[in-house]
Amino acid sequence: MKSIIKKWLVVSLIVIVIFPWTYVKEKQVKAEGFQADSIEFQHVSVHDPSIIKAKNGSYYVFGSHIAAAKSTDLMNWTSLVTSEYQTPENNPIYGNLTENLAESFKWAGEHDADSSGGYSVWAPDVLWNKDYVWEDGLKGAYMLYYSVSSTYIRSAIGIAVSKNIEGPYDYRDTVIYSGFTNYETTDNKSVINKHWENTNIADLIADGTLDNANPDWFTSEGNYNNALYTNAIDANVLYDENGDLWMTYGSWSGGTFILPLDKKTGEPIYPGADGKTSDGRMIDRYFGTKIAGGYGRSGEGTYAVYDKETGYYYLYITYGGLASDGGYQMRQFRSKNIDGPYEDAAGNAAVFPESFNLGTGNFPSNYDHKEIGNKMMGNFLFKRDLGEDGVGIGTGYMSPGHNSYLIDEELGKEFIVTHTRFPQQGELHQVRVHQTFKNKEQWPVPTPYQYAGETIEAVSEEDIIGDYKYINHGKEITGNLTESQWIKLNADKTVSGAVTGTWKLYDNYRVEVEIEGQIFDGVFIRQYDPTSAKWVMTFSAMSGDGVVIWGSHVDSKSDQEVVSSVKVELSNAIPTEAIKDISLPTQATQGTTIKWESSQPEVISNDGMVKRPPFGSDDAKVELTATITLGDAIETLSLTVQVLAEEEGRLTAYYDFNEGLADRSGNQADATVTGDRIHNTGGKITFEEGIVGNAAKFNGESGLKLADGLIASNKYSISLWMKPEEITEFTTTFFGTRTENNWISLVPNAHNVTKVWSHNGDQWYDAVSDSIIQKNEWTHFGFTVNEGEAKVYINGEEKFSDGNFPDVFTTVNAQFSLGVNYWDIPFKGLMDEVRVYDGLVLSANEMQSLFENPVAEEPGTENPGTDNKGEALPDTATNESNWIIVGLFLLVVGGSVFLFLRKRAMKVE
Repeated sequence: MKSIIKKWLVVSLIVIVIFPWTYVKEKQVKAEGFQADSIEFQHVSVHDPSIIKAKNGSYYVFGSHIAAAKSTDLMNWTSLVTSEYQTPENNPIYGNLTENLAESFKWAGEHDADSSGGYSVWAPDVLWNKDYVWEDGLKGAYMLYYSVSSTYIRSAIGIAVSKNIEGPYDYRDTVIYSGFTNYETTDNKSVINKHWENTNIADLIADGTLDNANPDWFTSEGNYNNALYTNAIDANVLYDENGDLWMTYGSWSGGTFILPLDKKTGEPIYPGADGKTSDGRMIDRYFGTKIAGGYGRSGEGTYAVYDKETGYYYLYITYGGLASDGGYQMRQFRSKNIDGPYEDAAGNAAVFPESFNLGTGNFPSNYDHKEIGNKMMGNFLFKRDLGEDGVGIGTGYMSPGHNSYLIDEELGKEFIVTHTRFPQQGELHQVRVHQTFKNKEQWPVPTPYQYAGETIEAVSEEDIIGDYKYINHGKEITGNLTESQWIKLNADKTVSGAVTGTWKLYDNYRVEVEIEGQIFDGVFIRQYDPTSAKWVMTFSAMSGDGVVIWGSHVDSKSDQEVVSSVKVELSNAIPTEAIKDISLPTQATQGTTIKWESSQPEVISNDGMVKRPPFGSDDAKVELTATITLGDAIETLSLTVQVLAEEEGRLTAYYDFNEGLADRSGNQADATVTGDRIHNTGGKITFEEGIVGNAAKFNGESGLKLADGLIASNKYSISLWMKPEEITEFTTTFFGTRTENNWISLVPNAHNVTKVWSHNGDQWYDAVSDSIIQKNEWTHFGFTVNEGEAKVYINGEEKFSDGNFPDVFTTVNAQFSLGVNYWDIPFKGLMDEVRVYDGLVLSANEMQSLFENPVAEEPGTENPGTDNKGEALPDTATNESNWIIVGLFLLVVGGSVFLFLRKRAMKVE
């Protein structure tokens, strides 16, 4: 018996050794990067952040889309909501949104016109009003002034109050309306009658506050005259030097207005009569006094603050468009009087001249107001060059704006608080806080880096001398990115490099810089550079024309140190596998040059162009050699890159959910359940009757992570069925991503249409259909890409066809998911018959066939998998593994029986 067991073990070991265990191996990739001691920041997304320091000592920002957050140090923020427009039925800030703001929504902002399918509740400002009187006679309330909007001019401002800074806030009144007409009419996708009698103006006339409607509010056709009168959003409430309460507001259109408020109620004190200020500015009976902008030029997010130290009221306004390519930027004015006139450093009036009048409408492409207003901050990048400390492209912003401002008397510091987007990160936005310091002319100037707890102190000239990255924000209104240039502040007080001039240190930390005849004044201060993870010397200064410049010190290194750093970074930057062209840098920090040589230039050229071996060939291994040179320092680096052979187009994954989460194509492992984002866990997926057999049910809190690398080309097709229970904006069904900045998303609703939405670096692409699909109904969604030509199919019908679709899947390890992405509300409803094809572009007829017959034969196959109704098991990786286990068991049992019978026969003999 012992010999039988011994022989059985030998057979088993042989099977284990020789059997190819390819099904259980996983590829592991190790990513190494720069490590350094760093300050941790906790960032949040709050658009249009308005800051307040509450009575409890914490800082709060309230923003558009019902977002809010709090912090104890201005560096680490915690959101008060889990997502924008979180639970409108029971929101922590507004309670039941529909019920609480019902009076405001009668005019705009809920499922109406541009807010169809959702809400537009924007840009609140919160203030503690110690004089507010409650119904029971008690005094003191946090007052929230919010905006609702349905079009670029039809909007309103309302008031809500709370005894708790974190809410909920109860509605009190809607106080300013805009976009009304002098006749009965409605906007597109709206049933709201826009006649002015449907606003509070009728009540103000009835109670004697106003005599009548101002005929100048209307054009000769009876439409709203937005050249002169504003869009009623973006309220900002502040106290003046006498303790009286005021509200600034307005966006684009006719500009920014200001009204005094009744401190006991927070309601506007309407002028009641028209007039003009001593300097000729408009005073309107209803809207108040004009203090900035007008004639449809960009200008929004007004924020005013009184500084008792200087006696000035500082007024901040944002120019440009809010998208990452819109050129959003903060401007600054000041006045000795709260109702103006406001001027910039050069003496330009904040109210635009009548020569700007082009009639009604907004003019986003007109930049004739660019010289008006001190430009505090626009698009910039302190560019990190190859070989410098840190990782990534550097530190910079795109479209920073709609700021608020905090004078923290307890800290003795001042801050500008803004939302911003970022270079190469699309529309992702977060809050940033920058400390400001006044120059000798008493203009607050922002520092280059986000606040990290720094305090200004005396510096020496030895601390200052050296190389700097230099930013000049200029005055342009542009979506272009201003990248840093290299300058040097020399020991002889000269400035050299990209610009030339002189510099001087005075009063311990103040700086005066003369650059090419222009004088800038500001401060030196040590700040934390998040790219290098170091504290560095910086300077920030403003010119007499309102132009801001920044500098950030960089440690000098020897040529050999630089070359060695470049070599280390290059060794980690070049991929080990390639299917697309490779970026082979030829320049690095401080003028370092890099020359490349390929061992097989016909596969990878010396400038990184890749030509893959044809289908059926072996992969190609190419050695790339880099020669890195700076001065007399030279290093060489050799790297091996495997160029993968082209693959045949095929069905790479097929999830029909009849066997759980298995892939019926047999090419991939089972899908796995995620939480409410692609990268977390904790969710739950169940199954219900689908379009064919079972469908996966998504509960609005979960998703599915599919196998990596489903698509690795610029030719692919996606087909799926969906039955959404809810349709929320930007919620994805199928999501594919190379990085958080390079992705595609099949969305039932984005910007009021069903479409495929893509982001690739700075490039956005919308492949739109002609409507939003219906909820609680099955819809077939198809999408194909053929080397940039994209097509969208809804229920077998082509809805979109155009070129230049971005090439997103340039690696072999892109990630894919159903129902979840990195940011948005997860999908709620059913999905079924999900097919993904790589290298294969389905024709219109084939997409129509998948709509008409969801289990149709796959293109290029003769025997597609069956639906497992007694005929055959689905051809999946899971079932193949099961067959392997059964085969091993039978092999072992058969060997044991053979040995047993052979032994028995020997005994008989």
